[in-house]
Amino acid sequence: MKTFHQITLIFSAISLLLSCSATNNLSMTVSQPAPVELSPQVQRIGIINRSRPSEANKGFARIDAILTAEGLKLDEKGAEAALQGLADRLRQSGRFEVVAVLDSTPELDKGLKGLPAPLSQDQIVKVCDQYGLDALYSLSFFDTDTNVNLSIAQVLVPNALGVKIPVPGHQLDLVTRIRSGWRLYEPGLPLQDEMVYEDQFLLSAKGINPAEALQTLSYRTEKVMDQAHRTGFYNGGRLEPSRVRVGRQYFVRGSEPFVRGKRLAQTGAWNEAARLWEQELNHPKEKIAGRAAYNMAIINEINGNLDEAVQWAGDAYSIYGNRDALRYLRILQNRQNQQQRLEAQLSR
Repeated sequence: MKTFHQITLIFSAISLLLSCSATNNLSMTVSQPAPVELSPQVQRIGIINRSRPSEANKGFARIDAILTAEGLKLDEKGAEAALQGLADRLRQSGRFEVVAVLDSTPELDKGLKGLPAPLSQDQIVKVCDQYGLDALYSLSFFDTDTNVNLSIAQVLVPNALGVKIPVPGHQLDLVTRIRSGWRLYEPGLPLQDEMVYEDQFLLSAKGINPAEALQTLSYRTEKVMDQAHRTGFYNGGRLEPSRVRVGRQYFVRGSEPFVRGKRLAQTGAWNEAARLWEQELNHPKEKIAGRAAYNMAIINEINGNLDEAVQWAGDAYSIYGNRDALRYLRILQNRQNQQQRLEAQLSR
């Protein structure tokens, strides 16, 4: 009984601490620069396909021949869809004068089940000169693996009267894994980008026999092509800035203005809350003044004033000793660097 009371007291204490938290969470949308940057003069970009089914994958390819009407063409069709997805994204961006999917580059080594060696500078220059390109994307490999599981299951079939009754049958489960690798080259420069993607999906069906179950899974090729197109499209987005949600914390306890400011912030009246926080900058207690300075950094970041936010966060730590402000200061400084990169990208 004593142990039970001790546990109860511990949980009560934890609940009290959580309910009395000095901070609240908020989220905001911020802009981030593109993770991959090409030279400003890149206007004509080519896309090549170095992928082909690997020797190790021929066993699965034979399964493909049974499972889908496309058979051995599954990897080929998936690779074509991936190339088209990338081309669609690059054209949609409106950044490039030319986006060319090259039909054939027989002089380049093909990829097997993993990334082949990167293209040499001589190969990159040769292809770019031959087709009048400034940069080159490569689908370095594309591979699908399928795990097949066949089990006994009850299926419903209509009898002579049209009433469905359970009879012994089969369940077919197919897990298809799709892997693809991409590289991005510019003549005379180091490898600009390298990414590997992996996705999978499950398809299941029942039938009196495996062949009947298989008939309902004839759209597997379309699923592979759809996923491959989306992966190529997503990879092209690495050249574009993005908008992401980030989390922050702000102080809501310490004095009455903080409590009132919390209520205002929860209704979206952030500037009104900031006027209350500003009143506490001259509070006789350093802890309260430090929280006020920290919150002033928050409102300036919300309003897009990164330089002012950095100044307030720095004051909150250096003048008032608020340790949370030092971590926040690093976040803001990183945002400043990203903002500079973003502005440079947008000005091109």
